[in-house]
Amino acid sequence: MNFNGTWKVYSEENLEEFLKAIGAPQMIIKMRKEVKPVIIIEQNGKDFTCTMKTPVSTKVQSFSLGKETEITTLDGRKIKCIVREENGKLIAENDKFTSVREIQGDEMIETITAGSVTFTSRSKRV
Repeated sequence: MNFNGTWKVYSEENLEEFLKAIGAPQMIIKMRKEVKPVIIIEQNGKDFTCTMKTPVSTKVQSFSLGKETEITTLDGRKIKCIVREENGKLIAENDKFTSVREIQGDEMIETITAGSVTFTSRSKRV
């Protein structure tokens, strides 16, 4: 499992529906629909730093596998989750969502489910 690198998002499915489901403000939904982020992942053993860059903001999340961490949502809310590795996938869960990030060929695919809504993001290494 090698997530290290810089990834450019090229495809997003159900973004608006997902953002509405998690209660993101309309301004965030409108802004986020217009951009495809760049994600930089630095992995050192079980420690990860993920940086998501857009033209209007940069968000940095750090976590260690198996330990509770606090992440910041797009609209600034802080939520706690635990990230684990399972079959080469990074899985983050809490009571509101499940995120699965995996490498398939030369793509990184992230699938986030919140309630009945699933958002899928596809990235290529740059």
